[in-house]
Amino acid sequence: MKNKDTIYTLQFGLVCLSSFLFSASFNMLIPELPAYLSNMGGAAYKGLIIALFTLTAGGSRPFSGKLTDTIGRVPVMAVGSIVCFVCGFLYPVLTTVAGFLLLRLVHGFSTGFKPTATAAYVADLVPATKWGEAMGIHGVCFSTGLAIGPAIGSAITAHYSINILFYCSSLFALLSIVILANMKDTLPDKQRFRLAHLRIGKNDIFDKRVIPSVVVIFLSYVSYGAILTVIADWSLHLGTANKGLFFMVFTLTSLLIRFVAGKVSDRHGRVPILKISLSLLAISTFMIALANTSWLLMFASGVYGIATGMLSPTATAWTADLSDPAQRGKAMATMYIALEAGIGLGALLAGSLFIEDFAMIPVVFYWCTAITLLSLIYLQFLYKPGRQKSAVA
Repeated sequence: MKNKDTIYTLQFGLVCLSSFLFSASFNMLIPELPAYLSNMGGAAYKGLIIALFTLTAGGSRPFSGKLTDTIGRVPVMAVGSIVCFVCGFLYPVLTTVAGFLLLRLVHGFSTGFKPTATAAYVADLVPATKWGEAMGIHGVCFSTGLAIGPAIGSAITAHYSINILFYCSSLFALLSIVILANMKDTLPDKQRFRLAHLRIGKNDIFDKRVIPSVVVIFLSYVSYGAILTVIADWSLHLGTANKGLFFMVFTLTSLLIRFVAGKVSDRHGRVPILKISLSLLAISTFMIALANTSWLLMFASGVYGIATGMLSPTATAWTADLSDPAQRGKAMATMYIALEAGIGLGALLAGSLFIEDFAMIPVVFYWCTAITLLSLIYLQFLYKPGRQKSAVA
């Protein structure tokens, strides 16, 4: 099933295209949701836009991890895309604050399922010696959707309406589903779905093998939760006309570095690359806090993109390094639980500190800088490599 000469197979191309459409689908909503909620009278609940989304995403990870290892990678990926498709049609219907927040809970299931199965699928397709490179290229496609989504979302809302934006989100998710229908599964011993597969025991929730990557990912993604919650408001406050521009800049710089970051981690080790990326991440959040013009904010966004472009594929490949191949779905689910917990914490932190008081936004990002530095301290002084492959250390 694996091609030792190249990662560029039809299956790999299809999963990358599906991920691009999926990421664009849910991320095109992000810049417009804070203002949308405020217009409903829910300005005080902005922190919940991301926190509720990540709550159910994290809560569904044990299920998605177990199902990925039992019924197959492709069916679990399809569930994530289907949830995105349905939610796009429900936003225009549920027009109260309570209804909106409930829908954010439901929408979170999408990222609880698709990325878990996708990461396991990519690791199945390529040799372990090219995991970093494969995760980097896949990340380019996923991040391209993240970059295009917010900018398109803001443009659609400005020229048409936010309801049209919701329908466009559903269309992207539908296209992602169509692509999945043509993909061959990589799980060798698939089982037919049974209700028993939804019974989650304590051993299905957390993979102890990947604790090092969990610590780093949890601490490093707090800043992303804060960015998702307040950066649209901060951008407007500093004079940026398009609220999605910050996301586009940091994602485009992330794309450029992803082409090489994963491959470099395959050759020189995960931990050295993670240390560099975490250092840049702390610098970028400190720069966001200090920014007093749109240009400085966009520069900080570029540095943030370089940091995350190095961090994401390297951390994902590191998780694959540490995992048991027979339980790769659970390992990836554990990693994403940590990621969403970090994003959720960052969103709650930002939402609680910033309630239409722009003087508090720098404080939010000073906190993010301090938390990011904790992950760097962990890698430098507390992490002790075991008998893993050389790629891990």
